[in-house]
Amino acid sequence: MRVGVYLNTAGTDLDTLLGDVAAAAASGLTSAFLSQLTSLDAITVAGLAARLTPGIEVGTAVVPTYPRHPLALAVQALTAQAAGGNRFTLGVGPSHRQIIEGSYGLSYDRPARHTREYLNALLPLLRGEAVEYRGETLSAAGQVEVPGATPPPVLLAALGPAMLRIAGELTDGTVTTWTGAAALADHIVPRITEAARAAGRPAPRVVAAALVAVSSDPDGVRRQVADRLGFAAGFASYRSLLELQGLSGLHETVIAGDEDTVAKELARFAEAGVTDLLVSALGDESVRRRTLDLVRQL
Repeated sequence: MRVGVYLNTAGTDLDTLLGDVAAAAASGLTSAFLSQLTSLDAITVAGLAARLTPGIEVGTAVVPTYPRHPLALAVQALTAQAAGGNRFTLGVGPSHRQIIEGSYGLSYDRPARHTREYLNALLPLLRGEAVEYRGETLSAAGQVEVPGATPPPVLLAALGPAMLRIAGELTDGTVTTWTGAAALADHIVPRITEAARAAGRPAPRVVAAALVAVSSDPDGVRRQVADRLGFAAGFASYRSLLELQGLSGLHETVIAGDEDTVAKELARFAEAGVTDLLVSALGDESVRRRTLDLVRQL
């Protein structure tokens, strides 16, 4: 299992993010993935970070599809790929109804159909092919040519059966969040692996993001997550995921405790079949440093 970091772009300035990617590379970690919120553009930062920091994979986890036409996203992703020396990985997902309808004012009807059609248009564009696509939810016609760029790997945020089937059939793998090792072993890994096998595709990557804190106050860490991010449990896909895991709140998926406790929990991800673990270090500066020190040992 490869180990990298998951970096939150919200409330973080560009120099700090670039420094965090460089620190991850210097520590021997394999990847740094960036969130896409309403702050810095994750694809732009990823391309710049990859250009400035050799030897590490840089990607997005994840860019929402609805607000970005496949032609526009293909141009941006291939530009980041060219800028970063072809070490960019594009993570995409449909996001959530509350965001797409509430913030962007777009319809969130039929997200699985939208995602399949979006990928059917996007993936050929990333390969430099001419596209003339007419679907039920979107249309795309054109071709993208970015000199020096190879098609980036594409990961799909997938938690439910329909999205995992799409991820396995069409993409290089999935990227998950708020998902414990047991749910990955019993639900995520088998479903996407079988979908890829049935489609004649290679074994998929399973990239799992985990919130982690090596801390003497694990309950305090979880309370902070509940206060700051607990609202997201109302998103349908996360709510279903929590029910699948027998949990009531997202904070219950946080991995926190002393070094031995955290190390044992992280080892369970490898046993579950996760190919890439992305650690999001929580807490104050000293707790984050302690957490990342442990992660580097992995």
